[in-house]
Amino acid sequence: MTPEAMAALHARAFAGEGRGWRAPEFRALLDSVGVFATGDARAFALGRVAGDEAELLTLATDPAHRRQGLGRARLADYEAEARQRGARHAFLEVAGDNAAACMLYRAAGYAEAGRRPAYYARPGGSRADALILRRPLE
Repeated sequence: MTPEAMAALHARAFAGEGRGWRAPEFRALLDSVGVFATGDARAFALGRVAGDEAELLTLATDPAHRRQGLGRARLADYEAEARQRGARHAFLEVAGDNAAACMLYRAAGYAEAGRRPAYYARPGGSRADALILRRPLE
């Protein structure tokens, strides 16, 4: 996927939760050491590996293609690529009020390793915690 396609999909996937990432941001990340993407125009995962740790930077599914197992498939692809690159542990950050994402990650074996209280701003002035989740990849 091109950075432009990733940005367009990210904007659709995260509509109403603040601004999506822009093409130059995706381009800069993809040019960074250890960063990789898996997926297609319906869903993609962007991750990075440093040493024996992997970080899921974002996982985006087009709203028109949700509830088809694409998020779970991209997460599995990300984990497989991270393992291949030498990662033994995977980390990610998710908004605590994103119930669907939290269920996906917990079903995949991720557990809370930390929390950033009131990290994400929400429309109307409310805030949501950021959950730091971790999973062994071995």
